[in-house]
Amino acid sequence: MKVIVITGSSDGIGAEIARQLAHSHGAGVALVLAARNAALLEQVAAQCAAAGAQTLVVPTDVSQQAQCAALVAACVARFGRIDALINNAGRSAHALFEEVADLAWYEELMKINLWGSVWCTHAALPYLKQSRGSIVAVSSLAGLVGVPGRTAYGATKFAMSGFFEALRAELKAAGVSVTIAYPGVVATQIRYRGFNAAGGALGSSSLKEDKAMTVEECARLIVDGMQARRREVVMSAKGKLGRWMKLIAPGLVERMALAALKDDVKPH
Repeated sequence: MKVIVITGSSDGIGAEIARQLAHSHGAGVALVLAARNAALLEQVAAQCAAAGAQTLVVPTDVSQQAQCAALVAACVARFGRIDALINNAGRSAHALFEEVADLAWYEELMKINLWGSVWCTHAALPYLKQSRGSIVAVSSLAGLVGVPGRTAYGATKFAMSGFFEALRAELKAAGVSVTIAYPGVVATQIRYRGFNAAGGALGSSSLKEDKAMTVEECARLIVDGMQARRREVVMSAKGKLGRWMKLIAPGLVERMALAALKDDVKPH
């Protein structure tokens, strides 16, 4: 039986990853579900259990190192091993840097998006080395190409990429795979709940969402990437192009990034 820990699994991409793993593996998988909202986690756990999976709900705020360590401890106490860790928990943000008066929420965002994944990975690493398991880091296309209004969010995702690329090299000899996933615009509520310039909730999306990827497709690509032990999963043709084009035509890539924003949030 494989034991898989999924952070940020109360809704959105994380919840869908859990459901897909439950349906594909049935009784052959144990899913450890972590997020802040215990009630939503229990709903996801019930859906996974209905497909035959074993589940363990561990309410967790990944911005707190002690809670990340407690998550791993609870998993090992129940199942005795960890075969995969999916670092999916995260928060979004959109604000022009000049409009931010108090940068405290920049630090909070870094604790959630970067440090949460670092702390969970650090706690789980001895068990992942024992199982020669897999680590997944859910980054963003904003972690490959700078997007206006995303200085805070992009910083956290670029930092994740740097950390997990280096960790991949460190763990190569140990047989632990590290997959970095780079979703684009996915049809979830993450952008609506992200930070605004004042540190409150945005309440709306700043990005054009008419061509948003479905949650189901995004989750499937992440699961497939983890199971194939791929280095990266870049989920947009424009994202793949922009990553390389910024080396030879950075001005063009900046215009592409601006084009992804709604007109009312573009810098003037």
